[in-house]
Amino acid sequence: MKSFINSFTLTACLTGLSSAWASPFTSTEITDWWRNAVFYEIFVRSFADSTTGPLAGDGIGDLRGIIERLDYLNDGDPATTTDLGITAIWLMPIAESPSYHGYDVTNYKEVDPEYGTEADFLALMDACHARGIRVIVDTVINHCSIEHPWFQKAVSVDSETHDWFVWTDAPARGPGEPQHTVWHPQFQQQNGMMYYGWFWHGMPDFNLRSPDATAMIHDFSKFWLTDMHADGLRLDAIKHLIEDGVTFENTPETLDWLADYNTAMHREKPSAFLVGEVWSDLDTINRYIERGVDSAFAFPLASAIQSSINGSDTSFLVTALADLDKTGRFDDFSTFIGNHDMDRILDRLGGSMQRSALAATLLMTLPGTPFIYYGEEIGMTGTKPDPDIRTPMQWTSDASHAGFTTGKPWRELNNNTRTVNVEVQDERDGSLLNHYRRLIRLRSKHKSLSIGSFTLLETAHDAVLAYERTTATESLMIVVNLSDQPIADYRIHPAHGEPARELLHSSPVTTNSIYPVLELAPYTGYVIDITDNQH
Repeated sequence: MKSFINSFTLTACLTGLSSAWASPFTSTEITDWWRNAVFYEIFVRSFADSTTGPLAGDGIGDLRGIIERLDYLNDGDPATTTDLGITAIWLMPIAESPSYHGYDVTNYKEVDPEYGTEADFLALMDACHARGIRVIVDTVINHCSIEHPWFQKAVSVDSETHDWFVWTDAPARGPGEPQHTVWHPQFQQQNGMMYYGWFWHGMPDFNLRSPDATAMIHDFSKFWLTDMHADGLRLDAIKHLIEDGVTFENTPETLDWLADYNTAMHREKPSAFLVGEVWSDLDTINRYIERGVDSAFAFPLASAIQSSINGSDTSFLVTALADLDKTGRFDDFSTFIGNHDMDRILDRLGGSMQRSALAATLLMTLPGTPFIYYGEEIGMTGTKPDPDIRTPMQWTSDASHAGFTTGKPWRELNNNTRTVNVEVQDERDGSLLNHYRRLIRLRSKHKSLSIGSFTLLETAHDAVLAYERTTATESLMIVVNLSDQPIADYRIHPAHGEPARELLHSSPVTTNSIYPVLELAPYTGYVIDITDNQH
């Protein structure tokens, strides 16, 4: 393996954090709480249909359904091991929308009636906070639905909302112009102009050069942080906010707008966590963290994890980790291995539960704030189109309802529901679900895994990745075998004052001369305590 030896310190404001996560919140103004969090991304429609109340059994997941399943995510008792142990939730869009996915909003201050009411959301917030779970909500600030009253009015040039959207009768042409249609004929032909919608004609983009449109976005964003008590916002598609001629993404105006937005949101709620979606290279993503958001998703790292595991080759990960190091802010990135826009990780890793477990080990032991996509922890499958990567959660072996609903599920269940579900994996110690539970608890117990410095180590094997996570009182080494072959007598580290201990699997660590030695199983990662007696 090519040598890359470096380290950088991850910092966080941790005052009062441990007690906040171990019990109901003692303060709502803890800043940087997200650095020590493990997030769980929920597509509300597919997570859990409530069993009581007006929405029970309609085949669509809802907010009350999430409340009923909170003990699965975190029961509020750190002494138990039967819950997943996550400490934060990202709710995909819940505002009123005509679509199944919710990214085309028609009312930014109303909960979609298919998911419940404002009272249901506030009840969910209370139940989450009582368990030490923070909640962020998906916030769509780039565009709205074509059915939104703001856009319906805007087709008239005399409307007060006309300049909230982007219009032209002569679209800019030239290098950089997208291959898909972004300028759409005005649907009622009232003004003879075309409107701009990057994603499709049903999602007209806001004109964020308009002070009134900007004020409107600030207003509904603050509403969720204050009136609805959300702990933060996941900001959708932020690289597309403001266009300039044929430059359709990552413009300087976009970064300037986000910087002002960031200031306004944190002025309103200092503890708010803003995480942005910027599907791009690390240098570009880093510019958004520098200017406009607290964190942004590390898309290149997710790709590198997949490529290194599938290729049994550390080079993809080494490159991605080196690039993250160069940003100087590895700890500010949000990490993940899958989300609602990607084929399920199990499918991308060749259907192997063992490879998926290895990906989880990397996710939970590398720097950054980890996000788990619902169902990832049990190995749910699904490939595009998008509805098929957002299918109902598989709670039980019931092939008709999967414990998701008592009615007919809104989307057909995966055909592996009988064998891949929470009920089956809950009782099996070696299951993917229980692996996730152990990893999350390990990360919670050992602060070096969330806020420690990071050092990538040289190894003698092309398929072995090794790195250290270190605080002032603890040093952990993570050793990962990316291949399908066992590696015998792997030397871990020069001898320390205390014997090395393997924490994740309780694998035996022997001593060969002065070196601790570990047997590396195929597609397996190990967490080894190498803290010496000088700490």
